[in-house]
Amino acid sequence: MAETRKKKAPKAAEKIRERMSGNEAVAYAMKQIDPDVMGTYPITPSTEIPQYFSSYVANGEVNTEFVPVESEHSAMSTCIGASAAGARAITATSSAGFAYMWELLYVAASDRLPIVMAVVNRALTGPININCDHSDSMGARDAGWIQIYSEDNQEAYDNYIQAFPIAERCRIPVMICQDGFITSHNVQNITLYGDDDVKGFVGEYHPEHYLLKKDETLAVGPYGVSNYYMEIKKAQAEAMKQAHETILKVGSEFGESFGHKYEMIEKYMMDDAELAVVVIGSSAGTGKAAVSMLREQGIKAGLVKIRVFRPFPKEELEEALSGVKAVAAMDKSEGMSGCGGPVFAETRSALYDAAERPLMIDYVYGLGGRDVTIETFETIFAELGKIAETGDTGETYRHIGVREEE
Repeated sequence: MAETRKKKAPKAAEKIRERMSGNEAVAYAMKQIDPDVMGTYPITPSTEIPQYFSSYVANGEVNTEFVPVESEHSAMSTCIGASAAGARAITATSSAGFAYMWELLYVAASDRLPIVMAVVNRALTGPININCDHSDSMGARDAGWIQIYSEDNQEAYDNYIQAFPIAERCRIPVMICQDGFITSHNVQNITLYGDDDVKGFVGEYHPEHYLLKKDETLAVGPYGVSNYYMEIKKAQAEAMKQAHETILKVGSEFGESFGHKYEMIEKYMMDDAELAVVVIGSSAGTGKAAVSMLREQGIKAGLVKIRVFRPFPKEELEEALSGVKAVAAMDKSEGMSGCGGPVFAETRSALYDAAERPLMIDYVYGLGGRDVTIETFETIFAELGKIAETGDTGETYRHIGVREEE
């Protein structure tokens, strides 16, 4: 077990208004936390994060050991070694670099190392593409990492600060995801918190067991023979289930310290909604604008944003969507399953036992950076209206925003 010693935050946290890109905001949070080790290798669009952070290292603003390596595989290997030795370890990556870490993601999770990784979501090749979708992180959804997604720059900053107490209390690594270029390079108004307030919230890290602890014999990452492998995986699965409560508790503590409480999902105009979309990331902002416009037209539209995808918020989604007539899940990654993407599959599964189960369809959208507009959401809600009226979903597995052949 790890212990995060948390100092009591001041009653009124210092707040500074600033303009920052999402990448800069995450790097600034890293500076405030002052981790022990950063293993890093650059890849678009996450490159700016270690670039910004390296300037803090060079200027002596942090005490972090900055380790530039020859690949993303080595970056995660650096973090695994540092975390096993008892250090706070961080990294940042995207897309193909994320995929190059694939093997090590499972190692970090099975070793129960509380590494925190900033993921700037970008499409996976091929074909070659450097724009945003969620195919990188969604491809690793079952690797054993907690996954938290950010709608905007403020949320990316806030989520990153919360990642450390979550990871260290659960002994599970955490990836904080934001949409490449859409939030990572877009400059927005943001509220920063004082350095002492952030340090007080995150606290100091004092793991109970680590490789460099004197007079303690410890093995990290032993060979999992058949007699023990399944028990280890079950223990991981149980820890992930228990992480749900920790994430909520940290989100509540964050609200007490900084004035904004975070939960597993966010509901927008869902109290009396008859039609709803389920979405992740920056598209939620566009969706909210569409919902507000439709409400003015008398359409009972609503939106549910999944903030935490691992552990999956089954209970929250069941409560939010039970009683809604028709729901569209929106997948910014292609599941290649023949029947829909991961958000659709897991949301529909979560609703299977609901007493009032809505009709449900899936829309794969925004792949490779394809634009998502208010009109996109209006089209989806129009389809949901027809489904609610007729009771017929038609084809449940759909794509939207695709250029059709004439």
